[in-house]
Amino acid sequence: MNSPRSPLSSGSPTLDEVARVAGVSRATASRAINGGQRVSARAQSAVDLAVAQLGYVPNPAARSLVTRRTDSIAVVVPEPDDRVFSDPFFAGTLRGVTRVLGERDIQLVLLLARPGASTARTLRYLTNRHVDGAYVVSHHRDDRLAEHIADLGLPCVFGGRPWTGGDRVAYVDVDNTAGEREATELLIARGCARIGTIAGPADMTAAEDRLAGWRQAMAAAGLPADAVEHGDFTELSGEVAARALMERHPDLDGLVVASDLMALGALRVLAEMGRRIPDDIAVVGYDDLGVAERTTPPLTTVRQPVDEMAERATRLLLERVDGVDGSHPVRLIIPPTIVRRASA
Repeated sequence: MNSPRSPLSSGSPTLDEVARVAGVSRATASRAINGGQRVSARAQSAVDLAVAQLGYVPNPAARSLVTRRTDSIAVVVPEPDDRVFSDPFFAGTLRGVTRVLGERDIQLVLLLARPGASTARTLRYLTNRHVDGAYVVSHHRDDRLAEHIADLGLPCVFGGRPWTGGDRVAYVDVDNTAGEREATELLIARGCARIGTIAGPADMTAAEDRLAGWRQAMAAAGLPADAVEHGDFTELSGEVAARALMERHPDLDGLVVASDLMALGALRVLAEMGRRIPDDIAVVGYDDLGVAERTTPPLTTVRQPVDEMAERATRLLLERVDGVDGSHPVRLIIPPTIVRRASA
């Protein structure tokens, strides 16, 4: 083997120098450094030693050409910018994703795929393989992202059950139906007999599953299930829905709300109406992402472990990127828990 590079040499060490010191061809050195195939154990060892001796830093672009990997993962969010940066659900999701990617020194790419041209642009980006895989959250009925991404053959995992294409992609979800059913049963056990709900958007599976859970509990208790309004998981929509609901059903003594942000808006409206909580009307939210602890009174809610869901989904995605068996879509369902506070 040739002598190592002189410490008096100027400039950064090159791939040619690594090859010379290791006593191999430039092509072999490149494959050994960048994770390619067809490198003998002896050559790999010689190149590793030369890299350490010279302090050589591999070129990411060259590595990508050899491995066909970008070392980046996309988080795809089909929502407007203002919602992504104001809803704690997305902050929790990104925390969970970055925690896992940081362990592997993989870059996160955030793609906001709003309906229309933005979705088409996102699909073009994924088609061109600028990332190694995609984690998709907060998807809607009409975006059909599960089908589109499955058609691309790009490794992907969905946060939440997709409307369509769920038999073709892996997803991680909380049991939304069970969570809302248990929230409603809590109010029934408390003695509430006239329970309404503020449901989420009708084009999202999480919202529909939670509404189904409310209906199940109401039917099992023999209670009327006509007091329903829909919001879009935002605080303002909770205010609007609460006003409409109380105008139509002023006798409500219980309210199940499909997100804590909407519950925050509803609590404000109920306070303006002079309704004492929980004496006049008990309220339960959904999420437990920090908002529920700060409401007046503190909100009883269903905990959705968003950070944990994002972590587990990201690990599942990286397994698929690494070539671990991804032929069978995995469906990981996490049970929810009720967090009792003063509102119910």
